[in-house]
Amino acid sequence: MQPPAPYGLYEPSTEHDACGVGFVANIKGARSRDIVDQGLEVLRRLSHRAACGADPDTGDGAGILIQLPDRFLRAEGQKLGLELPPGRRFGIGQVFLPPDPAARAACERVLEEVVVEEGQRVLGWRDVPTDPARVGPTARAVMPVFRQLYVRMRRVPPSAY
Repeated sequence: MQPPAPYGLYEPSTEHDACGVGFVANIKGARSRDIVDQGLEVLRRLSHRAACGADPDTGDGAGILIQLPDRFLRAEGQKLGLELPPGRRFGIGQVFLPPDPAARAACERVLEEVVVEEGQRVLGWRDVPTDPARVGPTARAVMPVFRQLYVRMRRVPPSAY
């Protein structure tokens, strides 16, 4: 059996046997039930993965994200005093940062520099609420700081897809 021809983000030369990761998306951003069904099938097929961990009190992070929860993120941004653009002209970076404050600040600076280099604009940061008491000791021992980076996106012409 031969791999399919190159298409979109798929490149057959990078195809190899592996286990533990799956990703399903529509490159043009079109919503469909088929994408959800394919994502659920990926999760079912990866139930054997080594990434599931041995700590029964902690999940492995496997899941599905359907789309950005626009109303929720706008409400959270408003609480922080962020001015979010109309429509869906902003993005969110879900970032896992080191617990050490100096190392975390250095990582945040690098991320902000890259956003600017890419022609976007940093709107602000949101601390994601966590409850370390609800995860197992293995995860708690290495738990990062969870933050979200709000980014104003420049307009990308549809032909770029």
